[in-house]
Amino acid sequence: MPLFALICLDKPGHADLRRDTRAAHLEYVAATGTVAQAGPFLDDAEGMIGSLIVLDVADRAAAEDWAAADPYARAGLFASVAVHRWNKVVG
Repeated sequence: MPLFALICLDKPGHADLRRDTRAAHLEYVAATGTVAQAGPFLDDAEGMIGSLIVLDVADRAAAEDWAAADPYARAGLFASVAVHRWNKVVG
């Protein structure tokens, strides 16, 4: 299956919302079984400011559906979400 990268940037000043929904987000990641790699973007003070999620799914529609159902997205955490097909070269 193709890989898709989700580049999700948090709304400024929403660290509390991220913290409060993190457990549900991580449960969703584990339950769906389609996440190849994932982790937060950090600012210079080590605060989480977004997410990079690489999905192993059938197509762009599946990646967009996954992104829309993520508890972070459902809670309104993200200022933007970009979905790009991704080609793993190293790692």
